[in-house]
Amino acid sequence: MHLPHEPSHLPLEVHDPSQPEEKTRVPLKIEDWLTVIVMALLALITFSNVLVRYFTNESFAWTEEFSVFLMIVLALVAGSASVARNRQIRIEFFADSGPAARQKALARFGALMMALLFTLIAVLSVRTVYDDFQYGETSPGIGVPQWWYTIWLPVLSIAIALRALGLFIRRGKQP
Repeated sequence: MHLPHEPSHLPLEVHDPSQPEEKTRVPLKIEDWLTVIVMALLALITFSNVLVRYFTNESFAWTEEFSVFLMIVLALVAGSASVARNRQIRIEFFADSGPAARQKALARFGALMMALLFTLIAVLSVRTVYDDFQYGETSPGIGVPQWWYTIWLPVLSIAIALRALGLFIRRGKQP
């Protein structure tokens, strides 16, 4: 006999690929293709570095720096996709239980808070980009201008904030 509080009776939200995705104003394929491109670049530069190191006992100096940058871009792009698809981390006990009006209110509140957070991150990181540009900071590994890397934090943070606003609007239109 199973008791109601046992895990076998808890609802599990599993993404069903046969279900159509919600329509968004900006296609979700953008994040999907960016993810593919970044992952391919990461695999390519890592594999080439392994080959070069194996055959020459040397290593490309730029690969670690560029790999870290690509992993940060990948995390932000994946964050944007998860927000747009409403797959971000949340406490499902609170978010998916109770009356539909409460669920809708919590979904909208969460989306609004994400939009606010990533807008704040974008605004504050613009100062870092400005400082890197103004003082001519260069990257430690290969010496390129540091703002080439830091400019993507405010850009991708705004993308996440806009995806969160889109989620807020879509949740408001739900019955």
